Amino acid sequence: MLYTWNIEKIITDTLDKHNLNILYEFNNNLTVPMSYNVSTNTIKFNYLQVNGYISKIRMRETDENFVKLILYHVIGYYLDFKKNKHDLRTLKYGDDEEIEKLKAEIETNAWDYGRTLVPEHLLQAYDKVRELDNALIKSN
Repeated sequence: MLYTWNIEKIITDTLDKHNLNILYEFNNNLTVPMSYNVSTNTIKFNYLQVNGYISKIRMRETDENFVKLILYHVIGYYLDFKKNKHDLRTLKYGDDEEIEKLKAEIETNAWDYGRTLVPEHLLQAYDKVRELDNALIKSN
């Protein structure tokens, strides 16, 4: 099991390695393992959700590498919002079809942009997590 300080170290090391100026914080009310808040430029994580996600996905990767894979996906949101100026008002005021389209675009971009930072030895695992994550979402 990974604890808050383990995950914080992984986040800090990864952000430093890529010279990314993103804040991070633990949030035990978060209902997902990690998220990115564009308005505060903050990655939030819940260590219990992270550990639960690791047990659901079940891959032959170290827990540390698995957290990195999750983190690269979340950093992908940061990169997407830096490169694309999405009209986020759509999420609040758009019709259902517009909302789903924008969410799908942001999600695809996050996976794609996050992949650009993944070290070569973790690329196959990243792609597998993406595949399993999509299957997990569809089953819920």
